[in-house]
Amino acid sequence: MSIPSNFVISCILLAAAACAAAAGNQHWTPATATWYGSPEGDGSDGGACGYGSLVDVKPFRARVGAVSPVLFKGGEGCGACYKVRCLDRSICSRRAVTVIITDECPGGYCSGGRTHFDLSGAAFGRIAVSGNGGKLRNRGEIPVIFRRTPCKYPGKNIAFHVNEGSTNYWLSLLVEFEGGDGDVGSMHIREANSNQWLEMTHIWGATWCIIAGPLQGPFSVKLTTLSSGKSLSARDVIPRNWAPKATYTSRLNFNN
Repeated sequence: MSIPSNFVISCILLAAAACAAAAGNQHWTPATATWYGSPEGDGSDGGACGYGSLVDVKPFRARVGAVSPVLFKGGEGCGACYKVRCLDRSICSRRAVTVIITDECPGGYCSGGRTHFDLSGAAFGRIAVSGNGGKLRNRGEIPVIFRRTPCKYPGKNIAFHVNEGSTNYWLSLLVEFEGGDGDVGSMHIREANSNQWLEMTHIWGATWCIIAGPLQGPFSVKLTTLSSGKSLSARDVIPRNWAPKATYTSRLNFNN
């Protein structure tokens, strides 16, 4: 039985990825990558993390990516940042592209427990040598190496978007522009004139909610990252007269 040449090449390159990771930086890990959308496009319009139109503007624009379930972590991997680099020196740049996780790719290349990145066309093209983005995209699936990297949002602090449908009895928040780890492991809110932190529940993507009430603002929010367990508390960040679909920006971030 003959073995397809593209299968042999993929195996060789994956082996090279493992060697490069071991020889260079132990935090680099082998994976595979594809691209989606238009060739020079920004990627997702929204996505499974719930960031909506944020993915279309800087600092997300053209840096977004979908990942397989092993990295998506049921939505708790949303907001994490990764450096991704390909290894074929005939066409790949030595620089890595930084991507922010905004979506999940649950099937196809992303199924079966694989570690896979489905990048925007623009992000995928940036890991090629200048002028070779089109050739690299024509290859379809490629072997890569990746590692976590701190998220950086210069000039921005963590913001909390109050999701549509929120009431004094059901409050739903989306975390935006979290620097450092980028991911969220737990969230709590504290009502006005209270010393008690109330635990929120992760419901999907980067969205957390609490069912209680009637809840009395202003609300302080305590956020703890999934990766390292770092915490910060934004005092009275959501005002007494808060409104659904409004976004409230704190004065804090993890990398400030």
